Amino acid sequence: MGVVSIWLAISGVVRAQVTPVRTNDFLNSLGADTHIIQGIDAPEQVIAALQYSGLRNIREDATHDPAMHANLCAIHAATGAMVDELPIVDSDPNNIQDSLTQYEALAACGAILDVEGPNEPNNFNFRYLGSTCSVSGSFGACARYQAALYQAVKADPKLAGVPVWSMTEPAAEPDNQGLQFLTIPASAGTVMPGGTVFADVANLHNYVQGNGQTAIADNQAWYAESNAFAQGPWDGLEGEFIGQTWSKGFPAAPVSTGPNMPKVTTETGWPSTNITKDQQGKLLVNVFLSAAKKNWSHTFIYLMFDEPSAGNSGYGLFAAEPSLNTTTATPKLSGTYIHNMTTILHDTTSAFTPIALNCSIPGEPATVHDLLMQKSNGTYELAVWGDQVIGKSNPVTVNLGNSIPTVKVYDVTSGATPVQVLHHVSSISLTMADHAFFIEFGGSGQPTSTLTAIAKPSS
Repeated sequence: MGVVSIWLAISGVVRAQVTPVRTNDFLNSLGADTHIIQGIDAPEQVIAALQYSGLRNIREDATHDPAMHANLCAIHAATGAMVDELPIVDSDPNNIQDSLTQYEALAACGAILDVEGPNEPNNFNFRYLGSTCSVSGSFGACARYQAALYQAVKADPKLAGVPVWSMTEPAAEPDNQGLQFLTIPASAGTVMPGGTVFADVANLHNYVQGNGQTAIADNQAWYAESNAFAQGPWDGLEGEFIGQTWSKGFPAAPVSTGPNMPKVTTETGWPSTNITKDQQGKLLVNVFLSAAKKNWSHTFIYLMFDEPSAGNSGYGLFAAEPSLNTTTATPKLSGTYIHNMTTILHDTTSAFTPIALNCSIPGEPATVHDLLMQKSNGTYELAVWGDQVIGKSNPVTVNLGNSIPTVKVYDVTSGATPVQVLHHVSSISLTMADHAFFIEFGGSGQPTSTLTAIAKPSS
């Protein structure tokens, strides 16, 4: 646990205005992949896991089975969780219509989060209108499918307002179909014509583990969520949707568009097989926070449950359950730490305008990051997290500017109750290592706009 102590000095540093993220918006971004439709997870287990973890979204496979649609709707009714479901690609030539049928079923019960494009067609080939999408041939069928799916969703009144997320691994295309764009620019030189629209949102599998890593490095989560190319083996936005494609080097959108490009992560994680369960838990909390700081609208951890029988040992937030006939969800430390975070931050509405504060952490180290949030009752929650390997730490001073009547400090690894409650302090100090703290102050209906909280925006 990081040591928390009172720091009495008042900094004279000029502070920049920071507008908080709505805490409810952050919570709405959190999700995990489940395998109900694959027959591995039971709906009752998923309900229990959602209720404990506080996660608000699940990602599921495609299905033709109305009973499975009913199961997903039941999960939504019990937990409020929204569903990101993959499209149907096994019923050529009826792929698009069959996909609309499943999405309309989710929309009818209020459970639909989005429409997602095909999953990693470089690894899972499929056919559309008689042609195969394959890295050994052409991604033409992929491109035509994704464009047709987009058009069909936008033309369906039952799916009004539902966003379309792109297929994953578009930059694996062997020929320049233009899938690296959400909308192909004019004169882009792609096979598909300029103006073709594929998606509203870029969709990635930027695993925090990277490719082949066996040990955590400094800024592991931070770099995995980077918009431009980072120092490490992460499958990020650059190489998929900005810069140029990683497979053949086809031009993509300018790197400068990365920070503001609409984007989601539908798979990320690191199994607790070559790192400890404690490291996994700390790292995945850092992933959620880093993604929100860098404007990823949704992040899904792969997976909700360990799946040793399916070759997914260690990936879960919860232990593998012995039977589908159980309502048990046994959290690993990753599930516990996420539960602590969502309990500390609990809020239920975004129907308010956040009030900006003058914020700074003087000399904030490169491996320390921060995210200012505000609840609907006015309470501020400042997340400050360390993204370092075991054995390293950094002291930081968190300036509050004015004397604050009550400041609560939470350690995400210690539970959902404060590790310290401070009274009438103007700043505090934290010893930051490899996990997150939450600093809570203000509230009681109306935030005090004269407070100068913490954290300059991290670079």
